[in-house]
Amino acid sequence: MSLSVAYNTARSSLQASQSQMAVVSRNTSGASDPSYSRKIAALTTTGGYARITVLRASDQALLAKMLETTSDAATQKALLTGLQKLSQTIGDPELDQSPAARIGALSSALQQYANAPDNTALARGFVNAAYNLAESLNQATVAIQAIRLEADGGMAGSVTRINDLLQKFEKANNQVMSGSALGADVSDAMDIRDSLIAQLSEEIGVAVVPRAGNDIALYTDSGVPLFDRTARKVEFAPKTSYDASVTGGHVLIDGVQVTGTGATMPLNSGNLVGLARLRDDVAVTYQAQLDELARSVIATFAEKDQTGGGLPDMPGVFTYPAATDPSKPGLAGKIKVNEAVDPDKIRTDIIPNERGKYENIRDGGINGLGYTYNLDGNADAAFSKRLYALAEAMVAQRDIDPALGFGETASLQGFASLTGSWLEASRQSASQSVDYQTTLLGHASEALSNATDVNMDDETALMLQLEKSYSASAKLLSVIDQMLKTLLSVVG
Repeated sequence: MSLSVAYNTARSSLQASQSQMAVVSRNTSGASDPSYSRKIAALTTTGGYARITVLRASDQALLAKMLETTSDAATQKALLTGLQKLSQTIGDPELDQSPAARIGALSSALQQYANAPDNTALARGFVNAAYNLAESLNQATVAIQAIRLEADGGMAGSVTRINDLLQKFEKANNQVMSGSALGADVSDAMDIRDSLIAQLSEEIGVAVVPRAGNDIALYTDSGVPLFDRTARKVEFAPKTSYDASVTGGHVLIDGVQVTGTGATMPLNSGNLVGLARLRDDVAVTYQAQLDELARSVIATFAEKDQTGGGLPDMPGVFTYPAATDPSKPGLAGKIKVNEAVDPDKIRTDIIPNERGKYENIRDGGINGLGYTYNLDGNADAAFSKRLYALAEAMVAQRDIDPALGFGETASLQGFASLTGSWLEASRQSASQSVDYQTTLLGHASEALSNATDVNMDDETALMLQLEKSYSASAKLLSVIDQMLKTLLSVVG
């Protein structure tokens, strides 16, 4: 081997060692960055010269699993947060503020009143219990619709974040593709791209499709394109207010509906999905249960025709505003105690400008003479038949909407307990799912970390090895330099 060849070889080795040491230093400085993937300095030899190519540690299968579990965990967290807020409509069981507790208190007050139908204090206690029940249903409805509005706003925020991340991803992807075409080191840009995908998976389920030239296409977990050369537009129009009759808007991706009834390619996971399920499914179902409870309460205390003339049943102790359609959603927010049974209120119904009477609970007649149970009125102040009948109606089995999933019949108390149990069971199920998905995400993240993260012990060992190689190359250059000097002195 000539001295010139030896010199070039040693010089190339020295430069290669320097480049490899620079990559090790780069790994060391990026070790604390969770989005950083370990860089690998691959050594190749061409024409007797050493060349370093920077590669990036990656595992597509582990990345896909991590993205999937991130989206699933985000779905359950959004649901759990909403269910915890809905559970506040029940409150602490020991405080007896739930609809079931209110119905129990109403039943107890009614039984006491039936035992002494001429006792106005007991009548007042019953009316107060009735107000408490109506108020709990009203407040629960307000809370449900507030939670729906909050979820709707959360969906708008999620869509905004998705669009922002897609725009950033487009820039990072273009940088990776242009750099790859020029043979440049694009590993850092690929780190940024993967970090953006991970953030995106928190909001929406993402499928990653690698393509030639280090290009990537993104699809939702239902197959709708999110990014294919360019970012696709995600659209959503939030509502400004909610009541039980309002239906939430749909999310569109590239013009395709992906949430709500009628979605052709519905999303399966992500924070956006959890919020949509909370707004359109869980909260709506709970509202329907409370509405059915309100209908049952109104029907239980309704006045029936006492003439045999076939008059329709009419609201009694409990009623609703005249413009309200009791078959439509939202009855639980409108149920109220009839003014006719409260002496502190002035009637505005069929007998306007007259104060209510406790006796109307006992005797009936709120809706006129045809609905009067105690025709003797004050002459028979001990009349208790109507009150006992109401007490029996409260514990009797009544027809309920089978679509709610509680069967076809239930008592008032039983139905109210079922709604509370359903809500609590849903909350517990979501909590367990969050725990499971969080654990699964931890395992997936750890597996991906083991495959792609920087191990400081390995980097330290590699640095020592490279330093030895660098020293050997430097020593060889020194020997060659000395030999050249000797040769030149002999020739001179």
